[in-house]
Amino acid sequence: MTPGRIAFLGSGETSLAGGRVFETLARLLPDPPRAAILETPAGFELNSASVAGRVADFLRTRLQNYNPRVDVVPARKRHSPFSPDDPEILKPLLDANLIFMGPGSPTYAVRQLKGTLAWDLIRARHRLGAALVFASAATIAVGAWTLPVYEIYKAGEDVRSLPGLDLFGDFGVSLSFIPHWNNAEGGEDLDTSRCFVGMERFAQWRAALPPGQTILGLDEHTGLIVDFEKQECTVSGVSSVSLIRDRDPKIYASGKVFPLAELGEFKAPAPETGISSAAWELARGAGRTESESPDAETLSLLDARGRARAAKDWETSDRLRDQIAARGWSVTDTAEGQTVKKNPR
Repeated sequence: MTPGRIAFLGSGETSLAGGRVFETLARLLPDPPRAAILETPAGFELNSASVAGRVADFLRTRLQNYNPRVDVVPARKRHSPFSPDDPEILKPLLDANLIFMGPGSPTYAVRQLKGTLAWDLIRARHRLGAALVFASAATIAVGAWTLPVYEIYKAGEDVRSLPGLDLFGDFGVSLSFIPHWNNAEGGEDLDTSRCFVGMERFAQWRAALPPGQTILGLDEHTGLIVDFEKQECTVSGVSSVSLIRDRDPKIYASGKVFPLAELGEFKAPAPETGISSAAWELARGAGRTESESPDAETLSLLDARGRARAAKDWETSDRLRDQIAARGWSVTDTAEGQTVKKNPR
């Protein structure tokens, strides 16, 4: 069992650079994309549905050639009608093979996800092969240590480090992320690099971390795709990523491929390590619990395709075959007619 790929974006999930990352992951999936977009990082905002919805619309358009299914998961806040512990809200995660979290507040995302069913399901799906994409605030939140950007930059709080969701903790690697690494919105008057806090305050934050930490800085409109099967990392986008340990940072430009070991000594955990048994069984059993008979809409598409083939309308037949594939079924044409088979998860 090999974990899925993970992409980290410095910014621009709906930009040309972000679209290329999504398309790369979609192309490498064995099945049509079943994307789940979590609202959680922006769940405190009144327009969090619109924030996630814009990404959903972007994916439907950008990945249209892959016949994607795209769902928004409104897991906004603990102990609310939109709780990240509500199994009904989280249903799209159960069979998702592409999961995205993006803009919002890093510290809010950590508070609302740590120890929840949602975070367990995300990690379970990843270990079962789903690809993950994190951008902006979510990129910070999933690290071992979180930079409280808004608290420092907007509210004037003292520089401090906070525990993050620690995505790679179970892999034996302590890795933290800083997006917007090369931001220059402040111009000559204000250093807004290092995700708006500037180099001086970033140095203070880094000094507060425990020894032996690794930090990955991602320039804007630039991403890193981590591939566990190939044991390599690929830089994608318009600029570079910076790997910081004790010595001078290593900088990898767009297009560069480097060994996964550069990020740390990854040790694959047992698949269910650190994940609640309930979440693991939900994620692992999602494919088994579905009916092995096509639903009514799939059957209707099959019927329409049969009529198109009888009329030798091959263009319509191919289009309907793709729609059936997007619903998780493969069609084979035999002398006796069409046969349909559920695609493996």
